[in-house]
Formats: sequence, C-alpha cells, structure tokens
Amino acid sequence: MLNKLKGFSFPTPFDLALALSAISILWATMATMPEGEGVLSYSWQVLEYWKDGFWSLLEFTLQMVLILVFGHALAISAPVSNLLSRIASVIKSNSQAVMITGGATLFAGYLNWGFGLILGAMLARKIGERAVAEQLEINYPLVAASGYLGMMVWHGGFSGSAPLKVAEEGHFLESEIGVIPVSQTILSSFNLSINLLMILGLLLGLWLLSKKKFTFKPVQDDFSVPIEIEGKDVLGWIVGGIICVLAIGDFWSESNLNLSFISLNYINFLLLGFGLVLHKSIQKYVLAIEMALRGAAAIVLQFPFYAGILGVFKLSGLLVMIAGYFVTVSSPESFPLLTFFSAALINLFVPSGGGQWAVQGPVIVETALQMGLSVPKMIMVMAYGDQLTNMLQPFWALPLLAITGVAPRDLLRYTVYFFLLGLSVLILGIIWAF
Repeated sequence: MLNKLKGFSFPTPFDLALALSAISILWATMATMPEGEGVLSYSWQVLEYWKDGFWSLLEFTLQMVLILVFGHALAISAPVSNLLSRIASVIKSNSQAVMITGGATLFAGYLNWGFGLILGAMLARKIGERAVAEQLEINYPLVAASGYLGMMVWHGGFSGSAPLKVAEEGHFLESEIGVIPVSQTILSSFNLSINLLMILGLLLGLWLLSKKKFTFKPVQDDFSVPIEIEGKDVLGWIVGGIICVLAIGDFWSESNLNLSFISLNYINFLLLGFGLVLHKSIQKYVLAIEMALRGAAAIVLQFPFYAGILGVFKLSGLLVMIAGYFVTVSSPESFPLLTFFSAALINLFVPSGGGQWAVQGPVIVETALQMGLSVPKMIMVMAYGDQLTNMLQPFWALPLLAITGVAPRDLLRYTVYFFLLGLSVLILGIIWAF
C-alpha cells in the first residue's frame, strides 16, 4: 500500500502538528460542548484552552531538549564517533548494515532515548557514506529506520519519563501512590521480560526485512562533525569527572538504595558529565552542544503546539472523557489492554511520555486502585502504548531525518512494520502479565 503513495506529498512534521491542533480543537468543541452553549462561543473557549496550554510544559520541554542535546553531544564525541566509524567499516552486506544499526540503536535507546536516537542516526549515516565509497548496495532507508528503533523501547528503559517521574519525591500523584522506585517499574521482571521479547522480535523483523528486494539509495550530501580544535584543554575532563563522581555517588547513599533518585534531571546530569569527560576540552564540548541544538530546533518550535493540544485535551475534559470511556467499557481483565490502546492513540496527539502521564496518569491510578490492579505495572502499560506509536508519529524522528537525509515517507515505509510487530508483542505481554 505504501508503494502507491510515492506520488503523494507527505506533510512535514510541523504540518502534522498544525493538523493535529486543528483536529483536537474541533474534536473537543463537538464532544465536550455544554448544552445550550453556542458553537462559536464554545469554539473560542476551546481556543483559549489551547492558548493556556501552549506554555504549560516549559520545564518539561527544557528537560526534553537537554536530554536530546546532551545525548547528541555524547554521541558525537571523538571516542563514540570513532567507535561508530569502526563499526561501519566491518559492514559487508545489507543484512549486516540493518542488524548492526538496529541492535546498536536498541541498546543505546534502552539506556537513554536521546543518546540512542542520535547514535542510531549517526551510525546509519556513517554506514551510508561507506556504502557509497565502497559501492556497497544497501537499503539505506531501512538502515535509517533501524536507527529509530530506540524509540520503541525507550519508555521501558532507563530514561522513561513516566516511571522516572513517579520515582521523584513530590511528584503530583505522591499522595495517592507514594514514591514508586524504578525497581518496581523499569527494573521489574515484568518490564524486563517484555522488553527482552520486544528486542528479540524487532531483531527478527529486521533480519526478514533486510532480505527483501530494495532499490539502492545513496547518501545525497556530505555530513561531518567539525569539532577539531588545537590545544590540550582538559578542563572539560576535570569538570565532567566531578559531575560524574557526584552523580554516581548517589548509588552509595543509604537512602537511595531503591534507586528512586534516578529521574530526568539525574539522567541529564549524568549525560552532561560523560559528555564533558569524553570531549575533554570545554571548547569542543561547547561546539558539540551548538551542533546538537540544531537538531533540537524542531522540538523547541513544535513542543508548545503539542502542549497546546494537551491543554485542549486536559482543560476541555476531552482526555478524561476518552480515558473514562475506556474505564466504563472495561473490567479488571480488560482495563490494562484498553489503557494501552488509549495511550497509543493519545501519543499521536501528544508525543510526550511525561506530558501524557501528567493528564492520563490520574485516571489510570484511580481506576487501578479501585480495580485492585498493580499501579507500577499500569504505569508501564501506559509507557508501552506511548512508545509504540512513535513509529507512526514523526515528531521524535526529526533529528534522525536531518542527519540521514531520509524522507519521512521512506522512513514510514518501514516503521509501520515495526509498529505492527511491537503491537503484537506488547498485546501478548500485557495479557500474560495480567
């Protein structure tokens, strides 16, 4: 079916953000308009909701920008970049290119979504450049799509927004569920088992896709990392080392044995420290950050629009209505799956795991407590739904598209397969767990 769309002009990710904004405003107006209210007056009220939400996620936006920028800066450090070049040099076939890119991205994305996203993009790019130089025929769009697979496991990994948020002291649901350490969510046997099955399934899918016929598409332009600087400045190594010691020292604090200190801010602090250590020079690190900020530009522009959509869903009551609908038609046996599907749907409109948890979390927690379901497991169920539809929502693929030069249409041609495979694994995993 996707082959028939070759002549179709796909919308840009920003076009999609604008379209989803319009759909959410129209949907909220028609679904939540009080009796006796005029369409025009209520439409204006919904627009006010959009405006009120526009700046509501500034702190979280900065956290997301930093996790991407610090992860990017780490990925383009000389040790990591040289490692990627050595990996690319061993590629001899299309299957190797796809499997190595996918495997490396899944591993890196599980550690940190920003690091995995940029590492996958850079590895795909280096493999593409080597393929051109060596006249090695590879399915470059599939290699690039393989570099996006970290976004299929990130929310169950060590940078997952929802499980890290509930592990923070003073989070907004602490009075209902307390502080839930990552040992009960990210590091639980439930989550580790599902992620293992997901990774194995995706690797099998990559291998099968790599065997299909393809058209060789070489890299169209030059891509390099201009961070060569003369001198022996090691201040970055010193500052980064201090930051790393401070961060790693939290593991030895008696009050932190349950790992509840691992939060978004902690991950960013650690990424900053490692990045400085590997770049060694403060000047090099500053230049790396400047480069990384280019990839974050789309996030800075588009995130307020998605925050506006979140404002419409939240303030109009549409999100509670959607979540409430799934509650009314569910039972303790079906609620986990319905939560999963609702999270996947909402992620198309609000591609932010933390932002989505902020408004969907209260409904999930209240219902889980009433039905006697495990709250930590339900947090991960929402996380699975959120990460699944990243394969259909191009927002987080923006840096990868910029680095690899692959068109959104060519990326979607393969990520839709990842979506279907992940959907099957996660449904089976949730049924098994509950």
